[in-house]
Amino acid sequence: MRQIGLCDLHHAARVVQAAAPSARAQLCHDLIWRAHFADKYVKRLRKIHPLWGDGSLRHAAISYEESQCIVEDTNEYLLAIARVADVLAQRRREL
Repeated sequence: MRQIGLCDLHHAARVVQAAAPSARAQLCHDLIWRAHFADKYVKRLRKIHPLWGDGSLRHAAISYEESQCIVEDTNEYLLAIARVADVLAQRRREL
């Protein structure tokens, strides 16, 4: 997966925020896996993945309609960013 920036966290958090609370952790893992897979796809085939983009977390997230939602609850949005960041940190520790 490509380097993570604030824009990546923003788009991923909007998708996670829109999901049911019980599905949020798995959704974070899915987004990160999709970004990782797309990055490998781009590096190997030298073209953008048709569904998940260029290997960035942002592109993996914008494949979901929820990434276009307006953030209404700042507290929930911040909790979603924290959840995404926590799953990313956990994944990096495991590598």
